[in-house]
Amino acid sequence: MGTFHYPNGKKVTSVIKTKSSSSSSIKKDISYSNRGMSLEDDINQSNQFYLLTDKAIIHKKPTPVQIVNVEYPKRSAAVIREAYFKLASTTDYNGVYKGRYIDFEAKETKNKTSFPLKNFHEHQIHHMQQILDHGGISFIILRFSSTDESYLLDSSHLIHYWREQTIGRKSIPKGEIIDKGHSITIGYQPRLNYLQVVDRVYFSPSH
Repeated sequence: MGTFHYPNGKKVTSVIKTKSSSSSSIKKDISYSNRGMSLEDDINQSNQFYLLTDKAIIHKKPTPVQIVNVEYPKRSAAVIREAYFKLASTTDYNGVYKGRYIDFEAKETKNKTSFPLKNFHEHQIHHMQQILDHGGISFIILRFSSTDESYLLDSSHLIHYWREQTIGRKSIPKGEIIDKGHSITIGYQPRLNYLQVVDRVYFSPSH
């Protein structure tokens, strides 16, 4: 058994064994606790559908891991006893769609009336601004988990609220998200059809 530490201090216990390169499989069994995976799962399933149907190539960026304690009970296997998930340096997802670079972050909250800005980090805001400056498509997907509502909001709006929080409120009102954002429908294939919204927002003739 090994322990993984997230940047927020939470732990996840895991068993990870790796065999030599001649082995045909890698055994992995990870038990996660309270990570709010539902939005992430929906996006990952949707991205898989987009990939299989040759609609887009969008992937989740892997979270960097720092291993601090490894044991070798057998010459052909290694057991990770302790590791830390580092804080991601940019955003959750990136890829290519219709010849354009796409980069976005996905967050969810239990708050019913606003989206707390503390869910984001300074380096992520800086990264989003760089994407916009270079002509890429940058947005965030926000979910209000209590009502299962998901919205796509262009990063320019998040950046505006982030800069204004020093003199104003520390969250984005839900009404503003509804007004400036775009609702994403829940379906089956794909589960969260956010590219339908991307088409309307970034590829329409009026854009």
